[in-house]
Amino acid sequence: MLSAGLPEGAMPKLERPGPLRERVYEALLELITTRALRPGQHLVESELAQHLGVSRQPVREALQRLNTDGWVDLRPAQGAFVHEPTEEEADQLLTVRTLLEAEAARLAAAHADADGVAELEKLCSRGEAAVGGAEVEKVVEANAAFHARVMALAGNTVLAELARQVDRRVRWYYTPVARQRGAQSWIEHRELIAAVKAGDEQGAAAVMRKHTEHTRRSYHERERG
Repeated sequence: MLSAGLPEGAMPKLERPGPLRERVYEALLELITTRALRPGQHLVESELAQHLGVSRQPVREALQRLNTDGWVDLRPAQGAFVHEPTEEEADQLLTVRTLLEAEAARLAAAHADADGVAELEKLCSRGEAAVGGAEVEKVVEANAAFHARVMALAGNTVLAELARQVDRRVRWYYTPVARQRGAQSWIEHRELIAAVKAGDEQGAAAVMRKHTEHTRRSYHERERG
């Protein structure tokens, strides 16, 4: 059943205003990236339509687009399934992420002012509080917000656009290891803030490289459930 394993209220019905097919696509993609819909899970059009409060047509269109974008597998005579990423797929993407974010950290150290550093400290405190409360979803959100802010402080629009292209898949891979990474991830964030505040470009890049490599290793060492 589709609803098995879905948290209570995880799939709200969509309001009608706006392009419906886009709203259905975004709703399903969010459920996939947060792993409310888990890799390998069977996606039944009629059940999705019922949960979202729409007809089957926009759901069918969304599933086709998700298939094109690599989030869903359409199997002949079987239906739609959430894509199960291979270890190689994850490794390639997380390696690219390291390259992008290490450069972003270097540029952030070169350009960030006191206000930018204060914003990073505020986001870090938010993440630490979420870890303390064992709130995995909030940890993932805070982690994404922190890394997005570092990218913004870098001030390179091309780099930021490349990062946006991989951001959702990074969240997808980070979610199952967020608890495992725990407080250590935020200790590393504090180290990064210190390097950015000091204007230490090479130090910031090195900290970010080590940080993202730890996440990549954690993904490969994760417990599969």
